[in-house]
Amino acid sequence: MIRYGTAVLAALALVLAGCGSTESAKVDYKSERKLPPLEIPPDLTTPPRDDRYQIPETNKPGTATLSTYNAERSAVAKPGTTNILPEVDKIRMERTASERWLVVPEPPEKVWPVVKDFWQNMGFVIKTEVPEAGVMETDWNENRAKINEDPIRNAITGFLSGGNSTGERDKFRTRLERGALPNTTEIYISHRGVSEVYVNQYRDSTTWQARPADPGLEAEFLRRLMVRFGADEARAKAQLAATNIPSKAKLVTAEGGGGSIVLAEPFDRAWRRVGLILDRAGFTVEDRDRSKGFYFVRYVDPEDDAVGKKNDSFLAKLMFWRDPPDPKTGQYRVFVKEGSDTSEVRVLNKEGGADTSDTARKILSLLQQQLQ
Repeated sequence: MIRYGTAVLAALALVLAGCGSTESAKVDYKSERKLPPLEIPPDLTTPPRDDRYQIPETNKPGTATLSTYNAERSAVAKPGTTNILPEVDKIRMERTASERWLVVPEPPEKVWPVVKDFWQNMGFVIKTEVPEAGVMETDWNENRAKINEDPIRNAITGFLSGGNSTGERDKFRTRLERGALPNTTEIYISHRGVSEVYVNQYRDSTTWQARPADPGLEAEFLRRLMVRFGADEARAKAQLAATNIPSKAKLVTAEGGGGSIVLAEPFDRAWRRVGLILDRAGFTVEDRDRSKGFYFVRYVDPEDDAVGKKNDSFLAKLMFWRDPPDPKTGQYRVFVKEGSDTSEVRVLNKEGGADTSDTARKILSLLQQQLQ
């Protein structure tokens, strides 16, 4: 017992000694799952060595002149360059209202593995990968940076694993689209969050409920991803703090129900913003056709996608007479129509016809609020 108390006191002393010497990062995610170990292929070739200080040999016999030396030095490739990462000065972050995205001067085929490696290095487990659709989604994870830096609490957490938690979980969806220019990729990151709440006044059980998306977290990961692609840290922060471009969205109702949203911006910008908002709002974009202006979406109830949600109760297993849910229910088409200087957004049913239901009106109202 004395030894255990001594160990606790020693741990508290170390924590108190280090308190205030470091500053917590804005985001700090550590996955509870372990990634598979990295296996090095047996035929892995030796990486090229840095030959900056190697004296080059001239093709002509005799003594080397200064001009010949400089010519041969200029022909040598710069160390550390790669064919995967694009040129630094061409990466940029674009913004409209609260929506931001990256434009990378490389095709999606080269950008995809870099983005996947980025999320894994950030401490996330990749839950969903659909390369043909350009969609990647992480599993739920906890932002440890939100935990209060209290010396006693941190010391207890060191002895009791999981004894300190924020009661919040986050997941991120990354969507890659081919840019307007050839061989460019647009990267969008959307956040979804849940909070743990008590289900009754006795506080004897909890459940997870959805909480609003955090554009600040989306922007922070875009900034870090921009640095991952080779951009300078100061330049990435400057683009993140750039003045936003205001956007106005007007909801126009129609007779007999339904309606549309009129955006005072061109089609390409409206298309990007609508896609990002659909990701934020919990819609699954099953397909899209930019040439026709269609997003084929399906709504996902946040409670059905909660952390560890599993309906394995005894009664649920006995209800075998219930018909399985129709996968086509809850499907809609979000139509972005191009105008001269404006764009129009409408919600259609799964067949492409006008939808005047209450659900369609709620979806349109949600889009209008987010597009402001």
